[in-house]
Amino acid sequence: MRLDVFLANCPVNLSRSRIQSLIKDGFVEVNSRPSKAGHRLNPGDQVAVFVPPSAPLTIEPEKIEFDTLHEDDSLIVVNKPAGLVVHPAPGHSSGTLVHGLLDRCDDLSGIGGKLRPGIVHRLDKNTSGIMVVAKSDFAHTFLAKQFRLGLVKKEYITIVHGRIKGDKGKIDVPIARHAKKRKQMSAVLSGGRHALTLWKKIEVFESGFSFLSITLKTGRTHQIRVHLSCIGHPVVGDSVYGYGRKYLKKHFLHKKGLLPEINRQMLHSRCLGFVHPKKNQFVEFEAPVPDDMLQAIKILKRDNRSIQQGTP
Repeated sequence: MRLDVFLANCPVNLSRSRIQSLIKDGFVEVNSRPSKAGHRLNPGDQVAVFVPPSAPLTIEPEKIEFDTLHEDDSLIVVNKPAGLVVHPAPGHSSGTLVHGLLDRCDDLSGIGGKLRPGIVHRLDKNTSGIMVVAKSDFAHTFLAKQFRLGLVKKEYITIVHGRIKGDKGKIDVPIARHAKKRKQMSAVLSGGRHALTLWKKIEVFESGFSFLSITLKTGRTHQIRVHLSCIGHPVVGDSVYGYGRKYLKKHFLHKKGLLPEINRQMLHSRCLGFVHPKKNQFVEFEAPVPDDMLQAIKILKRDNRSIQQGTP
């Protein structure tokens, strides 16, 4: 068995990414010698893991606006607003959710790395909604395992282009990195990672849109946006996998001055459920629908009534 696989299956309370990092930095030894992740172990080998003290964070806390839905000594559940980047990355060295979390939490876990303390999962910059953040190494490992095994309940709501047929369905199409556009993902027939998305119709609007509930069974990058685009119903406002703002400006509702300005993809993480690391009980949290989506839905509902009644 490979060294990294062996450690990932041991009760050492370390995430896979943390194990890989420790091996790379020479903190894992096999028979008193630093070894590589792919080293094949033999019966009788002695494996030692040295966990160094956490390095001081290189980012400074900042006052960032976001709502806290729940907090205890193991985790914090937040409602991330659209437009907020989760953690520092090239081009986003400040003003992220992590900067705001460091300002609010004194005991934030550093297991996710110096730039991603406590981060167990992510949402795209322009996707709003619920996230859970770990406040201890044990909580981080406990939660990360649930995400990795697909045990977390993840429900989203979205407005998509087109009047979808049927009441519910599933999209079971592998996802891989785009062959040419390396920052994007794409649905592929083979060679990608398994991805399963379930959708359920909430309402269809006569003006050419649908309001859907989405349940994720896997957690691939951009999964919902890629899958919905794959079946011909891209997320409204998604300029990468959909039609973007220029298309919306040509819509008759926009020309009438009825459609509000949409500056991001209409995708919201509404519900998150998992087993609490300390209580060992399933808990579930819900984030309220943001104002921009509520306004868009209100207008589409009103337009639905007008069309059905035959009024201009």
